[in-house]
Amino acid sequence: MVDKNLLGKEFPGPTWDIEKGKIGEFAKAIEDPNPIFYDEAAAKAVGLEGVPAPLTFLVTEMFHFDESISRPDYKVDMNRVLDGGTEFEYIKPVLAGDTITSSTKVVDIYEKTGKRGGTMTFVVAETTYTNQKGEACVKSRGTLIETSQAPTSG
Repeated sequence: MVDKNLLGKEFPGPTWDIEKGKIGEFAKAIEDPNPIFYDEAAAKAVGLEGVPAPLTFLVTEMFHFDESISRPDYKVDMNRVLDGGTEFEYIKPVLAGDTITSSTKVVDIYEKTGKRGGTMTFVVAETTYTNQKGEACVKSRGTLIETSQAPTSG
């Protein structure tokens, strides 16, 4: 059962350096051949200050944890969790050489009754990614759904 005391609480996330090589690896993994992700001259030719990270690159945040980082413990049964989706707002490009820090705040927790009965608890969290200049670059809003019945596939 979701810990409703988390509503309104903010959790600092990791700080990590955005590396040009990792940007290229990510772009290759998502099969994006755009030269701006591999070549600084190509990025500057389109008006960017340097090699940009692909739009979904910041999901790699999950690999940048250490013991000092406290993430929300939603107290959910992982056998009853669904991904309710994530939205991104892009404010400023994330570039190779940037140092990004994230922070996540639980902004909403609510319940709905499912069509087949049972309760679904929705947890909405917003994460802000800020660069070394203190500028917000990206904001994401993700929804986790805990069902009172185990989800079925098919």
